Amino acid sequence: MGKKITLTVIKADVGGCVGHSSVHPELLEKAKEMLSGSPLLIDSYVTHVGDDINLIMTHEAGRNNGEVHQLAWDVFVACTDVAKKLKLYGAGQDLLADAFSGNIKGLGPGIAEMEFEERESEPVIIFMADKTEPGAWNLPLYKMFADPFNTIGLVIDPKMHKGFDFDVRDTVENKKIIFSTPEEIYDMLVFIGAPGRFCVKRVFQRETGDIAAVSSTQRLNLMAGRYVGKDDPVCIVRCQSGFPAVGEALEPFTYPHLVAGWMRGSHNGPLMPVALKDAHPTRFDGPPRVIALGFQLSEGKLIGPQDLFDDPAFDRARELANNVADYMRRMGPFEPHRLPLDEMEYTTMPQVSKRLKERFISLRK
Repeated sequence: MGKKITLTVIKADVGGCVGHSSVHPELLEKAKEMLSGSPLLIDSYVTHVGDDINLIMTHEAGRNNGEVHQLAWDVFVACTDVAKKLKLYGAGQDLLADAFSGNIKGLGPGIAEMEFEERESEPVIIFMADKTEPGAWNLPLYKMFADPFNTIGLVIDPKMHKGFDFDVRDTVENKKIIFSTPEEIYDMLVFIGAPGRFCVKRVFQRETGDIAAVSSTQRLNLMAGRYVGKDDPVCIVRCQSGFPAVGEALEPFTYPHLVAGWMRGSHNGPLMPVALKDAHPTRFDGPPRVIALGFQLSEGKLIGPQDLFDDPAFDRARELANNVADYMRRMGPFEPHRLPLDEMEYTTMPQVSKRLKERFISLRK
């Protein structure tokens, strides 16, 4: 048995510049400074998508390590102080607690981490999204790991032919269920087709049990009991040699599917794949964006990144996303552009309903 490497990605919105569109360089520099000097880590990389800071870290401490989580929390607190000094918008909005309590889960920041033995070659893709929620990964992960029309490796690669297991979380009831594909695809689609509640948390190769993908499934509104911003999830996908090829993992994003989020977290819109240089959503605070950074791991070192959506092959996906954005925006405050009522419970909807309650007249005899 070789030594195991843990790849941890933790994100938080601790202040936007300008508004919710981007991250000020001083925050990114503060994060880089704090991570680069940490003896806990083998390597680290700091980036952003929209107004979210993303901390990519490798170490040997395993999943759910309190010291690593404390480090990330301290970084976000320090960045919040910088954001307040600069009077950035929403400073510290994803930090739902006053102090760290042993594990960053439940405190606001989103987290995806996996532990594994490095293969002879270990390519990984880290997907990071802004202006959307964890369920945004459901369709892409399904296509990567269960759809042979997307991933030909499911048909012709002997290492993939037996399929994958999906760990699906019920974010409302705080439960999980494991579906084995391809046998249970139809059952699984009943649930993951409702991404506002059910989210794909992890994917495992069935034959070996090896972790293949992991996403963040934190729901800020359920933790805070109010609207504090969309969850802006992250997702790690291992590629090649028994997992989807890099091109197979990217292919689902050629179709900008509709996701919940966008302006004030209250609208459906297309998920647009963009290069890092275009990861600053401004149109109606959107539309929702996703970036993909590719790394080769070498003894825990992050070799890269390659900005994988910085490719003209995704130009048509971006064009289609803009066309869909035009179509959706014309509906204004009407569904299905605006989210359904059950998703509006953390906005002004309850107060308006309460204020007008006595003006509703029963029509029953």
